[in-house]
Amino acid sequence: MAQLEIHTDGASRGNPGDASFAFLVRKNGSILKEDYGCLGTLTNNQAEYTALVRALDFILKVYPKENVLIHSDSELMVKQVNGEYRVKSGDLKPLFEEAKELIGKIEGTVRLVHVRREANKDADALCNRALDEEG
Repeated sequence: MAQLEIHTDGASRGNPGDASFAFLVRKNGSILKEDYGCLGTLTNNQAEYTALVRALDFILKVYPKENVLIHSDSELMVKQVNGEYRVKSGDLKPLFEEAKELIGKIEGTVRLVHVRREANKDADALCNRALDEEG
C-alpha cells in the first residue's frame, strides 16, 4: 500500500509577525487535500507546528490507518518531534505535545523528515498565498 506524503510549512513575516500555515496531502502523486490560512501574530516556529498539527488532525479524521511520511523544512520541529532536540520554548511545548498526541492516535506509521526549502515549495507557496490574500 502506498503511503501518504504530506508537506507542511509555516511562515511568519516579522517573526513574530503575520503568520500562516499550509499542508498538502498526496498519494501516488495525486493531491488529496490542501489547506492553508492565516494565524494572526505568531513566530515562524509556532506557525510550523500549527501546520503539522492541522495536517495530523486531518490525517487522524480521514486516513487514520494510513502510513504517513511528513516533509517539513523546519529542522527544529522535525528534530524536536523525532526526539533529537528538547523543546525549550514555552510557546512551542503545547503545540509539540498536541502533535505527539495526534501521532500516537494514528494507527499507521508516522515519520517526519527534514527537507530543504526547495523540496517544500508547494507548501511554501500556499503559506505565501495565505499572507498575500490576507494583506
